Amino acid sequence: MSRIEVLKTYKIFIGGQFPRTESGRYYPLMNSKNETIANICLSSRKDYRNAVSAARSAFSGWSERAAFNRGQILYRIAEMLEGRKEQFVKELVSQGVKAKQAEEEVSSSIDRLVYYAGWCDKYQQIYSSVNPVASSHFNFSVPEPMGVIAAIADEESSLLGLVSVIAPIIAGGNTCIVLASESKPLCAVTFAEVLATSDLPGGVVNILTGNSKELHSHFASHMDVNAMIYCRTNAAEQKLVAENGSLNVKRVFFWQKDWTKAESQNPYLIMDLQEIKTTWHPIEKIGIGGAKY
Repeated sequence: MSRIEVLKTYKIFIGGQFPRTESGRYYPLMNSKNETIANICLSSRKDYRNAVSAARSAFSGWSERAAFNRGQILYRIAEMLEGRKEQFVKELVSQGVKAKQAEEEVSSSIDRLVYYAGWCDKYQQIYSSVNPVASSHFNFSVPEPMGVIAAIADEESSLLGLVSVIAPIIAGGNTCIVLASESKPLCAVTFAEVLATSDLPGGVVNILTGNSKELHSHFASHMDVNAMIYCRTNAAEQKLVAENGSLNVKRVFFWQKDWTKAESQNPYLIMDLQEIKTTWHPIEKIGIGGAKY
């Protein structure tokens, strides 16, 4: 008797857990031979709202962690991705990526995590400053994380595009909700499995699968999201994202990059998602006779 293969249903990732979409919807993922290889959750607006709540709850704990510890956790994610390298290569190949290109993409994703792990405890030193002022004060300007970041990841770069967006967000102490590629979603959910078994606290990264046409306006208009990153090339969606983001003066960034290039990784992507806090501190002076003023 011929056997019917049991296909995996790839769930979404919210708050460190793997729920099914609350809508109960899914779509079949097809390979180049028009064969169904997996079932993928079709996320709804409610899923996104749940993910924002999880990200907001996780923000205070993650942003207050020592920068060195954030770097350790990103490095741990890279270690675990290295250990599952063959699985990710296989998934990329099943989605139509050539074997050599798939190996390069997974290796680049690991290297990118290590790169941002190294920046976690350095960008503040480079981009902060002590400012000259005319009064008897010290004046410091220091970057601080914005908060909750929503991102729509690259459609074509299934793994590297996803990692290249998540890494600078969390390296800077922010939390995020990311919509993965619709046509190549397998690596995104498998990467969520890596995150869930690493030292990353639940809610810091939340990954949804589904249709950008359905969700992009909700990503940009949610009032508890501090910034929005859009990595695709759809001009109509770009326009709506910019307009909806303006409703609560949300910062909107368009990161359309070739993620395979070295210049697509840099600390300025961390700084895009930082706010500069300036602090004044009085200088205590001692005058004649020991008087303080």
